[in-house]
Amino acid sequence: MKKKAFKMWLETARPKTLPLATASIITGSALAYWAGHFNWIVAFFCLMTTLSLQILSNFANDYGDYQKGADTAERIGPLRGIQQGGISVQQLKKSLILLVLTSILSGCLLLATAYESLTDLLVFTFLGIIAIVAAITYTVGKKPYGYLGLGDVSVLIFFGLLGVCGTYYLQVHQWCNSIFLPALATGLLAAAVLNVNNLRDLSQDKKAGKNTLVVRLGEYKARLYHCALLLIAALCYLSFSIIHFDNWIGFIFIVSYPLLAKHALFVYRNKDPLLLRPMLAQMSLLALLTNLLFSLGLLVSK
Repeated sequence: MKKKAFKMWLETARPKTLPLATASIITGSALAYWAGHFNWIVAFFCLMTTLSLQILSNFANDYGDYQKGADTAERIGPLRGIQQGGISVQQLKKSLILLVLTSILSGCLLLATAYESLTDLLVFTFLGIIAIVAAITYTVGKKPYGYLGLGDVSVLIFFGLLGVCGTYYLQVHQWCNSIFLPALATGLLAAAVLNVNNLRDLSQDKKAGKNTLVVRLGEYKARLYHCALLLIAALCYLSFSIIHFDNWIGFIFIVSYPLLAKHALFVYRNKDPLLLRPMLAQMSLLALLTNLLFSLGLLVSK
């Protein structure tokens, strides 16, 4: 019984999506190393804070979707603990509070370790509060932004621009315009994970009134959008590397490009939601692999 309960809580945390949080911190830290200012303690607390926020978002997503009837027994994806009755609404509420506190604690430890000025402290405290609010209000509340088709924008910002650039700045404490390219690329790959999820759940989301970007675009345009996300991300990594790398080994991330192309082609061609079910985990791992290889290129080309 305990084993089954643990499995339900683990599924609610959605471990298949956690590579996204990891990818942004790895890339931001690799960029900091490339700039000559890597700090492993700051990198560690960045990772812990980001993982806490993502798990908080995943728990809140289940809570909000359950309340609004978006997750039912008809869903294509795996049934969550709250849907199966293994996790009660009250238990999920308590876990949300605990995760908020965990995120705050981790964020405070991060700032205590990393800040160098009052401006740093104020700006990143504000960003942390916004991140917690965004994690919860994606599906929770009277007007959750995930039901308005704004989830992709949120993922792009928090798993790309803020995740990568914030990790970089808290170690380097200087800004470099070029890091916007890999930060944007990381966010686009994360948005592709969400897009696969929403393509799979298109029919159910329509019934529940969850107007994701896929619902708003329609199935065909959403598949083209998926291919565009991967293409633009690939071009961003490549552009940064052409500008900054002199050694060919820095371009090692290109090894992942045929896999991204194969994935994009599969998503474009296959309309059966059941066939898209394993694509979420695949896209998440591809995002992590691409960022790992890009980060490795940063390390060896320094």
